Amino acid sequence: MTVDAETLATARRSLHGVAELVLAGPQYRHSGTIRLRVVPGGFGTIQAPDLRVNETELVSGDREVPLNGATCRELGAAVNVEAGGVGDLYKDGSGVGLDEVLGVDAEAAHQIVQAFGQGQAALTRFAPEITPVLWPEHFDLGIAVDAVNYGVSPGDEQVNEPYAYVGPWEPRHGEFWNTAFGAARPLRVLPGATALLDFFMEGRDRAIRDS
Repeated sequence: MTVDAETLATARRSLHGVAELVLAGPQYRHSGTIRLRVVPGGFGTIQAPDLRVNETELVSGDREVPLNGATCRELGAAVNVEAGGVGDLYKDGSGVGLDEVLGVDAEAAHQIVQAFGQGQAALTRFAPEITPVLWPEHFDLGIAVDAVNYGVSPGDEQVNEPYAYVGPWEPRHGEFWNTAFGAARPLRVLPGATALLDFFMEGRDRAIRDS
């Protein structure tokens, strides 16, 4: 089933808001870190409070709270945390307000979660010694190796669909590098974790060759 761009963008924004305001914010205030992780079926905190998103639901222990139609303030109250951001740790973010009604289409959420799962599998094969981090600022899963970022995004203002990226800290030049931040490829042209791994490996080689 194909998800239209508007539905995907709405779900992405909503899930980003939940990641930022319901998971990362409370975790930062309780445990001092904003880092999140990909888990089977979604994403979650790495320290207390123990919270995760399973596609269209917020999960805390045996409690499952639907995301669609809720607000982040309501979600936080439902799992006994105070929803909110992380102060001035970063300037960007989801832009979602605490009382904004979330729109999380099931198929769109599934597509986003699949993208993160594919990214997790490829990144752990690419650099098994590094733990991928789902960052709440840009809502992307990534690692850094030798001054080059590698990761997967569910989409953003530049690429409105899930994509993989290779972003050297210093600009590179050549046909491989097709964005201002480095190289990006839609996941639809990288079917499966092996194709994604090949993209990361090519990016590593190109970053060395084109430096």
